[in-house]
Amino acid sequence: MAYRNPTPTVDIIIELIDRPARPIILIERKNPPHGWAIPGGFVDYGESVETAAGREAKEEIGLDVTLVEQFYVYSDPNRDPRQHTLSVVFLATATGEPKAADDAKTLDIFEPWRIPKNLCFDHDRILRDYLQFRHFGLRPRLMESG
Repeated sequence: MAYRNPTPTVDIIIELIDRPARPIILIERKNPPHGWAIPGGFVDYGESVETAAGREAKEEIGLDVTLVEQFYVYSDPNRDPRQHTLSVVFLATATGEPKAADDAKTLDIFEPWRIPKNLCFDHDRILRDYLQFRHFGLRPRLMESG
């Protein structure tokens, strides 16, 4: 019997703690789907999600990050147009000057009030949840779907 399971991924919301307003880093994707995205990627076989988060951050933005906490898991079957994935989202901090690498065409640093609209995957929802948490301490609510 063949099993069809979602593929695990990680996304890392990285606050630059050495700058006013603790802005976050977003990457502009080099590969489809195009647009802005939270740094992240697939968990490798034999790798923990925590290790994957650190590796993906280093590969995409060139900085070592400190994982602060696991934020939430997003698992809507339609969150990624390529395949069914689930993402463990981490909140992290970093200092320094990020540099786009790996599958990041470019990157930018965004204050919470100027996050771009053309976000990939379900990253608009993730960032909306993050901003509610950051400003009001409200965690995402469990939902039946989506």
